[in-house]
Amino acid sequence: MTLRHEAFLDHVKERGRYGTREEAERAARVVLALLGAHLVGEVRARLAARLPEEFALILLNPLQSAEPLSPERFVRAIAAWIEGATEQTATRDVSAVLSTVADTAADDLLKEILLQLPAGYDLLFGRPQPT
Repeated sequence: MTLRHEAFLDHVKERGRYGTREEAERAARVVLALLGAHLVGEVRARLAARLPEEFALILLNPLQSAEPLSPERFVRAIAAWIEGATEQTATRDVSAVLSTVADTAADDLLKEILLQLPAGYDLLFGRPQPT
């Protein structure tokens, strides 16, 4: 299911309890840019195809990451990229965006995404996996 840009942002805005769509967009841009650095190949392209075009381009042209970040370091990196953010607000940002991404991705695609990420990302996507 591909969401329109406005619908995607409305989901992020609601989940992140943002006051404006602009706040939701800022979070989406940063989170997707860093997520894109962690995904490769067909998985990244398939996810991008399910996102609104503007966000697909961000995912496909990611920030650089020298190594895969643990979920905790991912949240800290997001906090560093968003002006005025704390780890607590960055956790909310990541959760709002990645849970919306999870809803957009089919279950099989989400499983492939999680296989490319370090353990623990399932919780950031709001989809705890059985151990």
